[in-house]
Amino acid sequence: MAASAVRITPSATIPGAGEIERLGRLQPLPSLLRPNCRANERLFLWKGINTPPSPVIQSNILQHLADVASRASLKDAGNYGAGLRKFHLFCDIFSVTEGDRLPASFALLHSFVLWAVADPDPLEPVFADGTPFEPVSVQVGLKYLSAIRAWHLAQGWPPPLSDSDMDRIQWSTRGLERIQAGRRSRPPRPPVTLHMLATLHRVLKLDNPFEACIWAVAACAFWGCMRFGEATVKTRTAFSERLHLKRSDAFFGYDLDNKPYARLDLPSAKTAKPGEIQHVFLAPQNSLCALQALQNLFRVVPATSRDPLFSWRDKQGVIRPMVRDVALSFINSIFRASGWGTTFGHSFRIGGASFYLSQKVDPEIVRLIGRWRSLAYETYIRAFEQVNSRHTANLAGNYGY
Repeated sequence: MAASAVRITPSATIPGAGEIERLGRLQPLPSLLRPNCRANERLFLWKGINTPPSPVIQSNILQHLADVASRASLKDAGNYGAGLRKFHLFCDIFSVTEGDRLPASFALLHSFVLWAVADPDPLEPVFADGTPFEPVSVQVGLKYLSAIRAWHLAQGWPPPLSDSDMDRIQWSTRGLERIQAGRRSRPPRPPVTLHMLATLHRVLKLDNPFEACIWAVAACAFWGCMRFGEATVKTRTAFSERLHLKRSDAFFGYDLDNKPYARLDLPSAKTAKPGEIQHVFLAPQNSLCALQALQNLFRVVPATSRDPLFSWRDKQGVIRPMVRDVALSFINSIFRASGWGTTFGHSFRIGGASFYLSQKVDPEIVRLIGRWRSLAYETYIRAFEQVNSRHTANLAGNYGY
């Protein structure tokens, strides 16, 4: 969700106070140094005016290898695009020269983070000078620093912050976080429940290519505790055989008990090391079965082994990968019509883990299903509130009370 900007101007009715004005989303000033491009290209196409030292000795071959290696170093450069946009937005607001932006000093980056995570109080006169803010959480602000660090490295500069610099920045952000405690917190993402999954299954037309794909995505994300982005793409043109699931990445087999299962081999995952393939395992689940959802998808949407696993055919017969926001919008239209409210991409992963835990599946098994580094209880402890009574209610009755 895009950040929303505000500024505080002097109040016309309360002396010494200010009034909040909503500004929508701010835009950096246009610059030839920062051409309009996709977020995942900003690290390499947005430049500075200073010339960095050469990363290799004089050689066209070595320079080419350095450039290729730099571009391949990040799994998803698009994740850093927002932080880079925010940094230049800050520099525009505070009139930071191009020469001071790259390389950036500790003072500049410390100032940037303070501005990025600030939650200006209209009752403090110092804020009522019209300076715009586009506040984010402290966690996001620190991720922005990672984006700026990556930008320096991609452009041939050393990392801009030392360990002691980061200690000083975290000292400041910790203070702001305590001041702002509770003011910007948002409720936990709601889990998709089994009843919601059943509603989706009942409403969808599984002989329709698009809706068959929607059901396969939902069933696999729930039962496989998958991140929604692992089953979808950001845009129609974003599909990559190197990064996303293909038809050839789905395997059907039988386990040691001669029970059917499916395995999805993720070519790239958020927590995977370079070249590591993570596996999603799916077991039969009666009428809400992910295995049946996949097999139905293969029947309704024939495709080659190199086509997206979760894909559908449009009216012209063209194979199209399932786009994340399109899928969520369609699913939420069904949930809202059924009175379930709005869910988010992570809600399926949360919902699957919550359901397994509610059925007393061993947390270690849930950890393996969801590919977590720690026990699922630590990540989804709030699921316990849904089943607390099963374990703790009326225990005093065992003693006659």
